[in-house]
Amino acid sequence: MRYAMAIDLRTCMGCASCVVACKVANRVEDGFSRCRITERVRGEFPTLQLNLFSERCNHCGDAPCVTNCPTGASHYAEGGIVAVDEARCTGCKACLAACPYDARFINGRGVAEKCNFCLDRLRRGEEPACVATCPSRAMVFGDLDDPASEISRALAARPHRTLLAEAGTRPYVFYLE
Repeated sequence: MRYAMAIDLRTCMGCASCVVACKVANRVEDGFSRCRITERVRGEFPTLQLNLFSERCNHCGDAPCVTNCPTGASHYAEGGIVAVDEARCTGCKACLAACPYDARFINGRGVAEKCNFCLDRLRRGEEPACVATCPSRAMVFGDLDDPASEISRALAARPHRTLLAEAGTRPYVFYLE
């Protein structure tokens, strides 16, 4: 099993429902966020295109945060999810420095925190909160190892890309063009 997420750039409205759902579902402290909406402008005036990106941890197959964590707190959980064991985290920030996606923060308890694809919800058979809440259904989540899964079908049917592919981290959050 290999979990992945795809976000449709044509239907994401940048409404931030995913951000709010994540904060509520994961009890993220005020002032912090496990995901965010960013804007990127492509092209040159007068032919410009604004893209909205719902960004989070990319759950990389070669995650530098995992290899650079001195305590093993950053690790791979089931389905390839990059997770943090709060009991082992010392708050040293090595994982923050290693992440090319700026997807982590140190919370008020001094522990590294990030998106974990709502691992607790997945264990209960539910979708990640961001996916379940998206009003435009721009987010698709599932098992890449299952060719019949919605995520596998979406990636087979549409051109897609990842953020910072050149970093060589093998990210598992995809953006459908």
